[in-house]
Amino acid sequence: MKIKRITGGMLPVNCYLLTDDATGETAVIDPGFFSPELADAIWQAGSKNIKAILLTHGHFDHTGGLAQVHRMTGAKIYIGREDAAFLHDPALSLSSMLSAAPQPVITPDVLISEGDSIPLGGLSIRALHTPGHTAGSYCYLVGDALFSGDTLFQQSCGRTDFPTGDSAAMARSLRRLADLPGNLQVYPGHEGETTLDMERRFNPYMQNN
Repeated sequence: MKIKRITGGMLPVNCYLLTDDATGETAVIDPGFFSPELADAIWQAGSKNIKAILLTHGHFDHTGGLAQVHRMTGAKIYIGREDAAFLHDPALSLSSMLSAAPQPVITPDVLISEGDSIPLGGLSIRALHTPGHTAGSYCYLVGDALFSGDTLFQQSCGRTDFPTGDSAAMARSLRRLADLPGNLQVYPGHEGETTLDMERRFNPYMQNN
């Protein structure tokens, strides 16, 4: 399993390319922007090897490059069913707050639910429903890697004051992540990578749950 992080966009967001070693099949996680670096990474992976575009939630800073990546690869788009409306509603996606450009309407291919398994070559990606930042926020667990979107950050967590946000739900989601077994490597939607043990010990939002 290989993981490549590319950071970009108006509100710098982490986009990840997750690749199965055996087959070369690749998933793009949270393409919040489209840049020469991201395009080059897709070409290096092989655009036909990109099998899935996984969204942790529907905010514009995580979906801004979705249309271009989909056009380039034809990969299936996955999003939590609770956030599906974000892909055509600029008030929900927050794109209306920061951009005058119209939000493209995008139809997802797969609406995911808690516990769904997404195949990627020899890998199996498990969808964990972690509402709080949005009602349809999901984390993706594969091997010892957790892609946490805007649910869990290094010593912090996502905001809950946007549409469909819920602070009580966020507390429950953080407790759920804290209770996962093992010291997972955490790949968040913003800022640096961390580990679950580090967050259990030092993240005040986890310690309060």
